[in-house]
Amino acid sequence: MKPSDTITVINGPSLSQLGNRETEHYGTTTQNELLEMIEEKASMHGFKVDFIQSDIEGELVRAINSAGGTSLGVVINPAAYSHYSIAIMDAMAAFDGPVVEVHISRVFSREPFRNNLVTAQAADAFIAGAGIRGYLHAIDILQELAENTEV
Repeated sequence: MKPSDTITVINGPSLSQLGNRETEHYGTTTQNELLEMIEEKASMHGFKVDFIQSDIEGELVRAINSAGGTSLGVVINPAAYSHYSIAIMDAMAAFDGPVVEVHISRVFSREPFRNNLVTAQAADAFIAGAGIRGYLHAIDILQELAENTEV
């Protein structure tokens, strides 16, 4: 495991609207409530959390790149960018630790365009359809992946 005890959690476009937006797909938990849940779960593993949310693709790329060397792993929900962002996929692939991609909704049972998940190709693990619990599962998976990549 990298010497860092920090994980980076990155949320993409419109996820700041959790709790208000399309609750039939994303539930009623707000972004702040989700962050509290993530921090609580992360602390169970001894992790601190750097949390970034942006609607801007370049800021998400910068966040992933900045996590290199400072975070032991990344949990990311690229949201709509997951369907076409080569830039985010490349940043995920270049990250020097495990990356877990999370989607709150059941993306494969929604509109057909959501079946194309470009960014998932660079993820070490992928979770979709588990609701906000997917983030909590991702932290468990991140811990396991980090431990299994120790040298």
